Amino acid sequence: MELSSDAKERLGLVFEAAKTVFHWGFIPTVIYLGFQKGPEPGMPGFTLMSLLWQ
Repeated sequence: MELSSDAKERLGLVFEAAKTVFHWGFIPTVIYLGFQKGPEPGMPGFTLMSLLWQ
């Protein structure tokens, strides 16, 4: 099945948007999930300042 040029253009825009969201959102999501889980048992707690300075 052949896609029309309009459909190809829209699909390209969707892929570009998804790539941008993944590119800018991956690391903040990992940091957020790490803060939500908390430190391992026996380890000291962490704060945003400890994340930035170590």
